[in-house]
Amino acid sequence: MLELGKAGTAGAGKGVIPVFRSGSVVATLRASDWKESATAVVGDREWVFSKRKGELTGRWAAEPEAAARLRAKQTSLWKGTWSADLDGTPVEVESASYWKGTHRFTSGGRAVAESGTTGGWSPRPTLTVHTDLPLDQQVFLLWLLLVISRRNTAAITAATGAAVIGGSS
Repeated sequence: MLELGKAGTAGAGKGVIPVFRSGSVVATLRASDWKESATAVVGDREWVFSKRKGELTGRWAAEPEAAARLRAKQTSLWKGTWSADLDGTPVEVESASYWKGTHRFTSGGRAVAESGTTGGWSPRPTLTVHTDLPLDQQVFLLWLLLVISRRNTAAITAATGAAVIGGSS
């Protein structure tokens, strides 16, 4: 299971999120607070994750900006479904539990991975993989879960704010 740690812990610099597997750091993620972008270091390779034309993409830092080895695009806002392409492997992402914020990842009708959360008051996404998915791709999916979580939090905050404003008149 992969798990996002708290930023700045486990020897990671300020603003850098360690990615754990069985208690050991296997990657780091520096996610932007304001944009849907991040830089990940997996082994000796640096990845750039970003949003481009409504699609989340992942490419090696040394590649041109137009390159994309990993992609994810939301297919239904209401159902919370996504379609991903992990270097040629199609993966469908669907909500397993809206209340728990968990997701199920399938490819060709077969379970590839599932998400969970850890951390109590400040839940952080986890990813349990059921197949031989490369670590780079697992880190991209973990970042996708972080983006989904942030989008859901923003939507709830906006809806709550609108309800408070509407109810105060």
